[in-house]
Amino acid sequence: MSRLRRLALIAAAAALPALGLSLAGQTTASAAPNFQVPFKCGVTVTAATFSGHSPAYSVDFQKDGITGMPVLASASGTVTRVADEGGSSYGKWIEVDHGGGWRTRYAHLSAQEVSVGQSVAGGKQIGKAGATGGVTGPHLHFEERLDGVVQKAKLNGVAVPYYGHTSFTSKNGCGGNPYSADEVCGDGFDVVDQQALANSSGTAYLLYNASTKANCVTTLKSTSLGTASPVSAFLEVQGSARVTDSGDFTYYAGPVKKTAEATCVKWGGSVGANTYESGFEHCG
Repeated sequence: MSRLRRLALIAAAAALPALGLSLAGQTTASAAPNFQVPFKCGVTVTAATFSGHSPAYSVDFQKDGITGMPVLASASGTVTRVADEGGSSYGKWIEVDHGGGWRTRYAHLSAQEVSVGQSVAGGKQIGKAGATGGVTGPHLHFEERLDGVVQKAKLNGVAVPYYGHTSFTSKNGCGGNPYSADEVCGDGFDVVDQQALANSSGTAYLLYNASTKANCVTTLKSTSLGTASPVSAFLEVQGSARVTDSGDFTYYAGPVKKTAEATCVKWGGSVGANTYESGFEHCG
């Protein structure tokens, strides 16, 4: 997984999208939040996608007894629309702006529980599912939009298949870091070492890809999740310069990657003032 799924520097988040700029070492203006299933932690729903859906790439969440079920914000943001189309189109619907051009929409609601301009955290209840608008049965219509265009949806980093019916179990509001070291470093990487940081602040991970001979380091936070705070990750191949990723991040630092076959590496990271640095090791 690339660092595009991180949010960076709260102070810059609002200004950069408008300017079309990004800070060095941070996410781009179009970086996608880590969108979650818009239902309570542990709830399993069917994500239905089909050709001819309007708009394209929308997702219809289906479940027996879905009417009246709490609908949660898929990520933190600001409410931009609370509308009611009556018996047509979206019916009762809500739009949330997540910054960087990203917005989500939630339609066919039976109840709306937020107002325009309200800030909502990821996992905040914003309404209840229903069957308002132009529908044949109760479900939650959901869209992930970038600059006004509906994108193929991802839920907790997992791409929703197009087209079909796929079960997803919500991790929204479950607590803990929604990312794993394997997700951050990407396919083919396996954890070979890890070190918990002091004060239960986070964990530094060393991963290795046996096919490419690449090492990867990431530091995952356990505190101040969802809030930008100092985090770092570094990787040093013996005989080469150290590579470091550091800044104010919401969930993790890294991934930092370097190829090192049969060469020792030094690795580590920090969360706030809590740091770890290994000696040169894992030389095989």
